[in-house]
Order: sequence, then C-alpha cells, then structure tokens
Amino acid sequence: METAIRAEGLRKRFKGHQALDGVDLSVAQGTVLGLLGPNGAGKTTTVRMLSTLLEPDGGHAEVAGFDVVRRPEEVRRRIGLAGQYAAVDGLLTGRENLTLIGVLLHLGRHGARRRAGELLDQFNLVGAADRPVQTYSGGMRRRLDLAACLVASPSVLFLDEPTTGLDPVSRTALWNAVRDLVADGVTVLLTTQYLEEADFLADRIAVVDAGRVVAEGTPDELKRSVGPDRLEIRVAGPGAVAEALEALRTNAPDDLAVNGEEGTIVLPLGAGMGSIAAAATALEKAGVSVVDFAVRRPTLDDAFARITGQQS
Repeated sequence: METAIRAEGLRKRFKGHQALDGVDLSVAQGTVLGLLGPNGAGKTTTVRMLSTLLEPDGGHAEVAGFDVVRRPEEVRRRIGLAGQYAAVDGLLTGRENLTLIGVLLHLGRHGARRRAGELLDQFNLVGAADRPVQTYSGGMRRRLDLAACLVASPSVLFLDEPTTGLDPVSRTALWNAVRDLVADGVTVLLTTQYLEEADFLADRIAVVDAGRVVAEGTPDELKRSVGPDRLEIRVAGPGAVAEALEALRTNAPDDLAVNGEEGTIVLPLGAGMGSIAAAATALEKAGVSVVDFAVRRPTLDDAFARITGQQS
C-alpha cells in the first residue's frame, strides 16, 4: 500500500516548551490513523504541521507525496481539515456555505452548486439545505463542516477531535460518514479524546505523550499489550469462594485475583478457550453456585492508562 502521510522526527518548540520532540508517523493510503494522547501531548500541533498551518522546527513530513514545507500549496490542494469546532457561517444556508467554498476553490458557479448538492445528499442534509446554519443542531453542523472539507474531493483528511460535544447518536452518524469516506479511498488522520471512537474507526493507533510517540499498533495489539483476556467468575453463598478456589486449583495460575466480599474470582486466560472449558467443568463438578461467568477483554481505555500512566 502507498503511504499517504509520512513524518520523521517532527519537532516544534513554543516559548521554552517542547511541544513535539521527534514524532514519527506513517499512514497507509485509504486507512485511518487514530492519534491519541493526554491534553497537551502534541496531537493538534502534529495536525497543524502536517496540514501546513504550522512549520516544524525540525524533521521532515510528506502528505499525498509532497513535502509540507517545500510544497505546501500542493499539499493544500489534496487535503481537507476539520477542527474541533464547526467552521461554517451560521447566517448562510447549508447549500450557500458549500457553494461558496466551491466557488472559492475555482469549481465555477455551476460546478460549485452541483458539488454542494452531492455533498448535501451524501451527509443527509437535503431537508435542511436551504435553512440558515444557525438553526442546525450540533450534529448537523458537524456533518456540514465535514462536507465542507470534501468540496475539493481531498485524498487526505485531517479530523481534529471532530465529535467533541456531540450526543451519542450524532457521534455515531459522523463515524459512519467517515467510514464511508475511507471505503472510497480517503486517508484519515484522526485525533480524539474518545477512546471508543478510535477503537471504532482506526486501523492503527499512535499514542503521543510529552511530544513523542510512545506506542503504536492496531487497536487489538494495544489491548493485548495490557495482558490476556480474563475470566470473571462470581459465586453465591457462604464459603462459595473457597469452594470455587478448591475446584479451580488444578487450572488456576498463581496470579488469579480474589475478592471475598464481592464473591468474585478473576482468572487470566493464557490458555484461551481451554481455560474457560476447564473452569466451567470444574465448578459444575464441585456443585459451586455460579452467579456470573463471563470473559472480559482489556479495553483501549486500559491500554491508554497503562501506556500514559494516567486514567483515560
């Protein structure tokens, strides 16, 4: 696969603060890279440099095959950028917003109107197309903002916390719109504070902390870095925990966790399905009364907390 975004050793310093300290990134064409990190980690600074809004102090970056410092005008012709807040004019209608952008991009008045109509239909905004944007809901504004980024049919899209402040339904609608774009070959670099958003959208995730990439991989790879899946067993009745431990003793590893007050036992599943079957059989033979028996997987929240040393 071709590389749509490549960054090597990006550095940026602001008034004594090292915002970026050697960031390396690579995003394959037609995929989504989720950029995660605590507040102030350098995510937005990275996006601003890759989208030519900010010049790096050091390092090298190419977007859509062009150097962001030497050929910024070529980069800008091939990218779209949606920031944390919808950058649309509330006094204009949705159609007028998109048409104006098309005219400014030299599509011509007829071409701009045609492109506006296509995008309004794509983002399910036809019914509100001729209403002032100030009457739109937050989710509608964000969809219009995303549509505005696509007027010029960019091959690379930067989304900087695009669903901040949206309700769950609007957020899911925007996620589905992004997935459709990627299916059509658009490359996306996404920064987000919502870990479930990265889990849903990203093919790969890079975690940035203190201006450096401290972990990278697929969502599943990062989750597995926390540890194996675990079997959580909750039992009922006086002495049931001791009975369960006795039944499990031949299969239980040394690092199982027990909470006598809640009546729970957590068993790491290093052996996979075999451990589950063995535990169920042992408990049934011992006649232990089981209230809950479920496999739990590490989440991206768990991985984020481990990697950055703080809660997500």
